[in-house]
Amino acid sequence: QVQLVESGGGLVQAGGSLRLSCAASGSIFSINLMGWYRQAPGKQRELAADITSGGSTNYADSVKGRFTISRDNAKNTVYLQMNSLKPEDTAVYYCNAEVRPRSYSPRTVYWGKGTLVTVSS
Repeated sequence: QVQLVESGGGLVQAGGSLRLSCAASGSIFSINLMGWYRQAPGKQRELAADITSGGSTNYADSVKGRFTISRDNAKNTVYLQMNSLKPEDTAVYYCNAEVRPRSYSPRTVYWGKGTLVTVSS
């Protein structure tokens, strides 16, 4: 089994910053893609950013220039630095990871339970 645990959410004023962390633990041989998704009230879950094990990153247009995703492969941890936050960034942020539990296992996508980010105007 693999667990993803997010931390770092909270309440912040518009223009402020937050840093989210997500640590993967359990049966892990390797992790390819790690990412952050978000789901605002009444909306579908959408990709905010993701990063490969080699460090290649991908961002949603709505967060480019404001959010930075990074990872520590030795710690199986992914981070999301969020700057210049806007009220429309308010959402539950979910971490996910594409994990190979054993060398011979297929890749499986795991999700965290989410952390709430609220940006007040």
